[in-house]
Amino acid sequence: MPLDRRRFLAAAAGLATGTGWAGGAEAQGYGQSYGVTSDEGRPVANMRLPGEITGEIPALRGVTYLGTREAETTLYEFFDFNCPYCRKAASDIASLSASDGSLRIGLIHNPILSVQSAQAAKVALAVQRKLGSAAAWSLYTQLLGKPGRIDGPGALDAAAGLGLPAGEAEGIADSEEVRLALKSHMRMAADLGLYATPSYVLGNTGILGHPGPRALAKMIASLRRCDRIAC
Repeated sequence: MPLDRRRFLAAAAGLATGTGWAGGAEAQGYGQSYGVTSDEGRPVANMRLPGEITGEIPALRGVTYLGTREAETTLYEFFDFNCPYCRKAASDIASLSASDGSLRIGLIHNPILSVQSAQAAKVALAVQRKLGSAAAWSLYTQLLGKPGRIDGPGALDAAAGLGLPAGEAEGIADSEEVRLALKSHMRMAADLGLYATPSYVLGNTGILGHPGPRALAKMIASLRRCDRIAC
């Protein structure tokens, strides 16, 4: 029986809030728990997070991981496929991972900018569920590596290129399991107060907006040295 594409798109629309904003300089209004700066020397908004909530992140289903489970440090990125800052972050995160063998990256969906973002997130979760993290990471870098709006049909085409036929991908994306996974990702972002995309969780600190690869590397080094993003 052919899948009902309209039902898939409608379900995605129900998950998107449409009220989010892309994280850049405006994130500075959230204040600073630690005095850290971006690669351009601007203050980076950050806040201490409750450990009882950040401790629940590893239990989320559908997180795409890059790096070994035994890595010394895990950096979680909460992102939206249609966030312009997330495009830059995708390239920087890939470079950071390649240069730091003790770092593990966790990608968590927070499609707050548009219905199309939620559509693409559901397809990415379908790829993660069927093909695993390596394929989902490839989808992430592929979609964020090209210009233009990212939506469900485009994500389905990309998934097909990775070996998951569009019909099968759509069926998984429209499943209750994927709906609940995406809802849990977005609820976690909301519970942590991560209303910018991208946002990061490093240790028990939330970082709002993309500070750049050098700034992130410095925060990671500080966390390893003194258990804070700035010593």
